[in-house]
Amino acid sequence: MSSPRSPGAWPEEALHPLAQGFLASVARVPHRIALEVAGQRFTYCELWDLAAGMAATLQGLGSPQPPLTAVCACRTPIAYAGILAALLRGNGYVPLNPRFPVERNRSCLQQTRLRELIVDSEGEKSLVGLLSGLSEEITVLLPESATVRALQQRWPQHRFLGSDQTRPASALKPCAADLDAVAYVLFTSGSTGQPKGVQISHRSVSHLLRTMVARYAISELDRVSQFADLTFDPSVFDVFAAWECGAALCCPSLKSLLNPGPFLSDQAITIFQSVPSNGLLMRRLGALKPGRFPNLRVILFGGEALPSELCRSWQPAAPSAIIENLYGPTEVTINSTAYRWDGARSPAECLNGIVPIGSLLPGVRGLVVDEQLLEVPDGQKGELLLAGPQRSSGYVNDLQRTAQAMVTPPGKSEPYYRTGDLVSKAAGTDCYSYHGRMDFQVKIFGMRIELGEIEAALREESGEMEVAVLGWPVTATGVGGLVAFLAGANQNPERLMKALRMRLPQQMVPRAIHVLERLPLNCSGKVDRMHLRHLLETGPIVP
Repeated sequence: MSSPRSPGAWPEEALHPLAQGFLASVARVPHRIALEVAGQRFTYCELWDLAAGMAATLQGLGSPQPPLTAVCACRTPIAYAGILAALLRGNGYVPLNPRFPVERNRSCLQQTRLRELIVDSEGEKSLVGLLSGLSEEITVLLPESATVRALQQRWPQHRFLGSDQTRPASALKPCAADLDAVAYVLFTSGSTGQPKGVQISHRSVSHLLRTMVARYAISELDRVSQFADLTFDPSVFDVFAAWECGAALCCPSLKSLLNPGPFLSDQAITIFQSVPSNGLLMRRLGALKPGRFPNLRVILFGGEALPSELCRSWQPAAPSAIIENLYGPTEVTINSTAYRWDGARSPAECLNGIVPIGSLLPGVRGLVVDEQLLEVPDGQKGELLLAGPQRSSGYVNDLQRTAQAMVTPPGKSEPYYRTGDLVSKAAGTDCYSYHGRMDFQVKIFGMRIELGEIEAALREESGEMEVAVLGWPVTATGVGGLVAFLAGANQNPERLMKALRMRLPQQMVPRAIHVLERLPLNCSGKVDRMHLRHLLETGPIVP
């Protein structure tokens, strides 16, 4: 395992458009496995042939080339080949999950003004709702459909291409994208209820991939798991770090997402990336037995605060693996900081039982600021701002939101992204500790309270790591109180409440503690706080 690369931006000659790494692997290791999904295996040569044929089909339409291509598919060969097809055509890609609400997917199409759409057989089922209300012509490529006559008759204003109209891979004309062109657009939740489309350039994602490939010495011998949905940015690392190096990308089924242990073992996975909630689930299922995962050499957690106890549980299960905590908003291209777990040193560096988010990755610049965007002294909490070559140019077709998120602090000459995360940096170190989201702060009778502090106390008192605290009910001036949830068996809420009263100010003690069999997770695998809030709104809450 190589050591992490020293700080500094990668030189221009080290960067390339996103598809180029895949193409280099096709040339270097054409017969190695590139993709395992839905019970099928594709070599690099075979995956190229499938994707290039789709790209050539779109390329041969003769109409002006749009900058983006949407792919409405999930955990199928078409999902991955479709993404490649968009890139090989010289476009950026926009992934849509056909299992997501159709209104959300239609909003993504409208915001990006997409004119090309690739769908698999499941995506085809959502076309009725997806195309309703879209007046401008969209070309829909259905590589798994032998005939599209019925669709064409129903929507004559759009163009449909079935498998019988797919051109051969040899018809593709090479089309290299500019480094500053958009490589992909991913939609994150917006505070207004409308998703925000984050546009990431080839330059930004190439910079991140260079860093991570070097950091973990990824090679064609690796088998990389792909648990994150393609609509979430950890998937970009899984997919393209693997293809950059000629490694095998291994996509689990939906069933395996609920119980990853057998998949990791049976598929001899060497690089595993997950949200902590998924790791906690495996712990609860008894999957972390000593020596269970001898092939794992890299374990990456990100997307949520990482409990230190989870790292301690994983160490004996994967004795040959390094464990890292990764942090980064989508707007700064997947990962901005990293912290490598050390069983001897790390427990003392954890704050409230939460692993630090670590040091800035090469080229990334960070500031910890107060409400006036002025830097605070080391050791003090403030909002983390991020800049550098991985920072997004902003939100697609939304100048107002971009201006709100990308700000130039006093005394600085470049825009920084406002993460909304509270952090601190210990004096004399380059290691950041995470204090929670700014929107996880609540006010009760004028007192500002960090929910993460209460969650840490509840973890310690209950011995359970799956906990969540919400401000409830919402009032005009903040919230009226707090409510806690935890997953576990044989927990006594009254005993826990009494223990919390002994260690927390009265305003920080939850009014109620609800014990569930497990906490609900959203589609990205994180604790679904919106669903918990819905339970409070609708009540009563059933364990």
